[in-house]
Formats: sequence, C-alpha cells, structure tokens
Amino acid sequence: MLKIMELMTILAQAIPVAADSVAGGNPVLTPVVTPEESLSLWSMAMKGGWIMIILAILSLICFYILFERYYVIRRAGKEDPKFMDKIKDYIQSGETKAAISYCRGVDTPSARMIEKGISRLGRPAADVQTAIENAGNIEVAKLEKGLTIMATISSGAPMIGFLGTVTGMIRAFFEMANAGNNIDITLLSGGIYEAMITTVGGLVVGIIAMFAYNYLVTLLDGVVNKMEAKTMAFMDMLNEPC
Repeated sequence: MLKIMELMTILAQAIPVAADSVAGGNPVLTPVVTPEESLSLWSMAMKGGWIMIILAILSLICFYILFERYYVIRRAGKEDPKFMDKIKDYIQSGETKAAISYCRGVDTPSARMIEKGISRLGRPAADVQTAIENAGNIEVAKLEKGLTIMATISSGAPMIGFLGTVTGMIRAFFEMANAGNNIDITLLSGGIYEAMITTVGGLVVGIIAMFAYNYLVTLLDGVVNKMEAKTMAFMDMLNEPC
C-alpha cells in the first residue's frame, strides 16, 4: 500500500514538469481566422474592368429611354372618350374652326391627325384620308423615338460582355505565360474575374433592355390602334349621308 502511494506521488510531481516541457518545446498555435470577403454587386462590378463602365453607361441610357418614353406614350394614349362625338357635333354644325381649336387643345397624336383631316374638308375623301395617314406616320415616328437605341442596347450589351470575357481570358493566359514555372492562382484570378463578371453584366443589361423595349412596343401598339380607330370613325363620319 505504501508503494502504491509513493508511485502516485511521483506521478503527480512528474505530470506538471512534463506539461511545462511540452509547452516550452512545442507552443500551442492559435488558428488565424481571416475575415471572409463579402461578394457584393459593387465589388463584382469593380473587378470587371473598363468593360463594366461601358455597360453602366448603356444601362443608364436604357433606363432613361424607358421612363421618358413610358411617360410620353402613356400621355399620348389618354384621350377624352367623347372626343369624336364633339368633333362630329362641330362639323355637322359647320364650326370647322372650333373643331380645329378643340383638336389643338387636346394636343394628342389622334387629335393632330383629325385636325389634319378637318383642314382638308371639302376635298375628295381620298385626299383627306391620305393627309390623315401622313400625319399619323409622323406621329408614330415621334412616339418611336429612342426605341431603336434601346433595341440596339438589348442586342449589343451581351456582345460587349463577351468582349470583356475574351479580353479577361487573354490577360489571364498572358500572366500565365509570363509566370513561367511559378504559376499561382492569384495571377489568374484578376483575368478570370473580368471574364466572368463582364459576361454577367452584359447579359443583365441586355435582358433588361429587351424586356423594356418589348414593353414600350406593346404600349405603342395600343396607341396606334386608337389612332387607327379614330381615323376610321372620322372617315365614316364624312361618308355619312347628310
């Protein structure tokens, strides 16, 4: 029993000494925690290179055309539902000047078309219809202003993004060639970032422009249908028996 007690005492004295020697010879290393970098849209755009500046400019132009044309086309489509009834009353009463003044006060594409037709009263119906159609073509061209640019952006932005992809990959392979045997993944990260991010940026801008263009064209078609309806109603009114 005494031998067992003596052995336990020796072990108790030896454990702290061994622990100190281990701690002195092999210090415990605390793991270094590096903060994770958050991948935000801004950081992605900054790593895309100069191509992203072009895409940003194209996106601003796209949004400007969208909001500006939306306001113009929506305003052109709002008219008085009794517009043609008032025009009919003026013409049947022989108040041609009052009808023209009323059209100018309404100031819409359909009203300007009807004004052009009223100014041709007394001429053959074919001449009146031709004058209205010519005025309508001019009004439609005004409403379509900027849509060609938006259509170009919708098809051109993805191509510009692919251009950034090609330039980014060229830069990555160029850095690989210059590195020789000391190839490191950090040498390639910049070029690969530029290659991938510009592709995403070009596709995003192109998709937004495509949907915006189709939306504006749909609004414009509605306005054109109203203009055609007003033209037919006016011509029918002129052909009515007195």
